[in-house]
Formats: sequence, structure tokens, C-alpha cells
Amino acid sequence: MKRAVTDLPPWECMMKKMVWQQLGVIAGRKILDFGSGVGVTADHLAEKNDVTAVEPDEDSAENRWMENPYTQLIGSTDILRQFADETFDVIICHNVLEYAPDREQIAAEFARLLKPGGKLSIVKHHRAGRVMQMVVLLNNFEHANDLLDGKSGSSAQYGEICYYEDADIEKWCSGLKITKTLGMRTFWDLQQNQEQHRDPAWQDKMVEIEMRVSDVDAYKDIAFFHHLTIEKRQG
Repeated sequence: MKRAVTDLPPWECMMKKMVWQQLGVIAGRKILDFGSGVGVTADHLAEKNDVTAVEPDEDSAENRWMENPYTQLIGSTDILRQFADETFDVIICHNVLEYAPDREQIAAEFARLLKPGGKLSIVKHHRAGRVMQMVVLLNNFEHANDLLDGKSGSSAQYGEICYYEDADIEKWCSGLKITKTLGMRTFWDLQQNQEQHRDPAWQDKMVEIEMRVSDVDAYKDIAFFHHLTIEKRQG
């Protein structure tokens, strides 16, 4: 049966719709999706591009979305080292580096693999937004204070969440430069009516207003996630 983004849980459906809009139209490019999960974004981009997906979890790769053809590889940083320099026009890395112990090496590989003028798209947890989530939604003051003290978080599915600042990416690899920062998931978790979340019309309105404020500093400061566009420094 053909799968659609609307089949995803509401929060994931809205995240995908937002990040795809923020990425803009991409066609005729060679793309790497690193940490591709079940391949929702890889499959979406493969409709108009040559996509290679890399995922360490075999079960996720086995159950991946495959409406459009793309190459699936099982592995992690070891796979990156096998590609030649300047192989990809676009690299996707969404909600991955928080869980990677070798993220500095990964960032260096991304810089090596990007073509001149290429783009790296990183979606990451934003600590300030996570603190607000703990206080407002989950009533978890202990964890909120831990986060404010610089401690890690945790995910039931992926384990420890090692938060990092946006600017850390440039510290890990001097060959990368952040060119745009957009906020994601600023409002919708604050609406706790789960029935409302499942309403497609409500989802559309929520994505529309999220997009409207995604490049406004005051809202980026409290967003739960940041979407970074990064380029390879020249020279």
C-alpha cells in the first residue's frame, strides 16, 4: 500500500512538512541522507534526485519507505569514509548528531563530501525549547534544571541526548559555515488537545503559522528544534 506523509503521527507529519518547505525545491541533485531512519525524507527527495541513505539500524532500513528508488546503505561514519571527496550536492542530517559520539568526525566528513556550493541541512534539538517543554508540558522541573545546568537529556528510543549549540558545528569543523538558522516546533506542542492534533485542517494552519515565524529571532529563541543550513567554506 502506498504510504503518505499524512500517515505519520501528527507531530512527525508536521515536522516533515516544515523541513521540506524550508529545504525548498531540490531537483537533479546528488543527495546524502545520513541517519535516514525509515527513509521518509530520503524517499521524498528521491522523487527528483539521486539519493543515498545511510542508516545504522537494520530494522529501520528494512522497514523503510520506498515509493521512489534510492540507495540504502547500512552503517555510520565508516560508510562516509568510503565516498570520494566532493561527492554530494546536498547532505541531510536530521536529529542525528545529538546521539553520535563521533560528531566532530562526522562534521569533518560532511565538509569533505560536499561539493563547492553544496548545502548541509541539520535539524537539531534546541536546549531552550526543551527546557520550556519540560516546565510547561511535562511539569518536570528537575530535568529542566538539569538542562539549564548543561546536562544531557534522554530519549526512550535513542538513549542519551547530548545537546549542542548551533555554533558548535563551526567549532568542530572550520570548513563549515552556518548560513541560516530557522526555528521549528515553536507552537504546536503547547496545544495539548491531542484530538486537535489529528485534524488535517488544524495541522495545515499550524504549519503555516510555524513557517511564518520560523525566521523571526524571538520565536527561534524558544523553538524546540533548529534547522541549520550550512555551506562549505571556500579557500
